[in-house]
Amino acid sequence: MVDWKFALDITKKLSELGKRFRNVPNIQEVEPFRYYFSKNIGLKHDELDEYDGKWTRRDILTRYLLVSVVLDQGPDIVGVRELLKNITNQLYRQEIRIFHRPIDFFKELGISIDTILEKHDSIKKMRADDWARENDSVPSKYNLFFAQSMRGLISTKQVLDYTVHRWGVPLCLPLLLEKDLQRSSKESPQPLVDYVESWGSAEIMAQQLKDNNRYGLGSAIGDKACHLFAKNYVSIFKLVKRQDNGWSDVSYEVPLDSNAGRVLFRTGFLLEWASLKDYENWNVIQKGKGKGGVHYIRVTNIRGNKTANIHPNSDIFLDYVNIVSNYLKTGQRPKLIEIQRIPNLLIYTLKKDGFSYSVADFDDGLMHIGTKYCFNHDNPKCKECPLRKLCKGYTENKKLITEYRT
Repeated sequence: MVDWKFALDITKKLSELGKRFRNVPNIQEVEPFRYYFSKNIGLKHDELDEYDGKWTRRDILTRYLLVSVVLDQGPDIVGVRELLKNITNQLYRQEIRIFHRPIDFFKELGISIDTILEKHDSIKKMRADDWARENDSVPSKYNLFFAQSMRGLISTKQVLDYTVHRWGVPLCLPLLLEKDLQRSSKESPQPLVDYVESWGSAEIMAQQLKDNNRYGLGSAIGDKACHLFAKNYVSIFKLVKRQDNGWSDVSYEVPLDSNAGRVLFRTGFLLEWASLKDYENWNVIQKGKGKGGVHYIRVTNIRGNKTANIHPNSDIFLDYVNIVSNYLKTGQRPKLIEIQRIPNLLIYTLKKDGFSYSVADFDDGLMHIGTKYCFNHDNPKCKECPLRKLCKGYTENKKLITEYRT
């Protein structure tokens, strides 16, 4: 039996925290975009369709956000965002305008790689000690370069692989869109925006961002990063031009990552929808495969798995059908509820009760708890955590904290 009140209470608390402690890339500090923002109002939304060279500001910012989410798959969010900002500033000072002219990155590949190495070294000096303390590790292991493997993301020392795959692939998308426009004798000041918003919903767009036969980024981007792009594009920076339900604050899934998985599991949220045995069968919980021999939580394996704990004839289920049909727009009438979409259902329910929460609020709340309190070791800051009164790992079952890692 689902404790619906618990689920709503924890969703509400996380969303409140997300609104207060917004996890936003520091784009206003990127020198090429300094005129896009003002100190009083932030991003100048009424000027987004003004030209900056050949393209609109909206399209240039969309390109930056795309590279940002691909890099954001790394192990240290603060460091990754600082790295992107510093590299962009340094390249633009040398007239290598990678978001206005993506081909510049490849024409000056030697400079691009040298800049990446130089800025990574400076970030490591600044961030390694804090990162090691938060992750129960050592500073020497700090590395923001990563590659795709059969086991997921792994650190790499091959900077060429990292540079071409993680930077080059997302920079190629607007370049290819521009080339396709030229070949068809068409023009647009916002080719990436046009492509992004050509899909029926932000959720469909997030899927196509990875899987589209011609324009998909493939292994360069993960599901989490695709949904992070949707979150930033729709809800955080509000770059979206479309006004329909498919491009609203509940029209994309939560960008599930290790922080989100750790918080949702330890609090007992995930156990409302399926049993521990279910999660083991789905390979979400991998027994004994975590650091130090504890159990490993691979939250991305939740996607596509369904809960049988909400009856298909209930009013709650009808709300879910509405979300899938009119907001996510991802197919036929569902027979069961997919677990990764339950936050959408809960946020939609709160909206019906008069609360103005979004998937972005919920995710930022997870990020706040995961990076400030719910550390990935057996000694998190539970006594200081804003979720402590709701968290079942803290109030009922300490093993949810001590025996699981992400």
